Amino acid sequence: MIRAVIIDDEPTTEAILRYFTDRGDLPLEIAGSAPNGKLGVELIRKEDPDLVFLDIQMPVMNGFEVMAAEPDRKYVIITAYDMFDYAQKALRFGAADILLKPIELAQVQQAAARATGWNFTGNKTINEAAAFLRAHYAEKIGLTELADQFYLTPSHMARLFKSHMGESVLGYLNRVRVENARRLLEEGMSIQEASESVGYDSLNNFYKYFKRYTGVTPAEYQKAGK
Repeated sequence: MIRAVIIDDEPTTEAILRYFTDRGDLPLEIAGSAPNGKLGVELIRKEDPDLVFLDIQMPVMNGFEVMAAEPDRKYVIITAYDMFDYAQKALRFGAADILLKPIELAQVQQAAARATGWNFTGNKTINEAAAFLRAHYAEKIGLTELADQFYLTPSHMARLFKSHMGESVLGYLNRVRVENARRLLEEGMSIQEASESVGYDSLNNFYKYFKRYTGVTPAEYQKAGK
């Protein structure tokens, strides 16, 4: 599940996002909301969310000031102002996407996917299965364990997942593990530690999947300082 916060002085934005979430269209957990930038910064530091939905024009601190105060976050800007200079500045501050109000479900799904790397489908079970894999990727988990979580047979889960996600459960799991391993290597963790931390009990498998999804070995990735 993606933990998100909403920083916007218009209650309508939060109401729409919660409606989409409650209906099952978005695998989001709304961890909190704030009506201005100052409280928004406090909320971000308290909740450490995966994603921040952020307005630009707000009292006390605007959205750009929030992004400057908390730069290493994943932001989706939601604004009523269709201005090119706003968009340019937001992207320079690291925004993953910019949505114009009134927001629509498809826009939010695409923006959240770009910001977080998650895949959203029209199938609630598969959305939740993907969320489960992202939350438990470091554990010993495979097709059977995933199917058990959703009271499906492994063959049914395999067909459903491939149909909606375009890849197998194992392929998706390994891609998620490699994404997280890259982050750990960038933070200075050793290859062995990164391998174990993301759920591999074989260094050979870690090397195999890491090269498959990045094109380089973990050692090459680390050496290049990517």
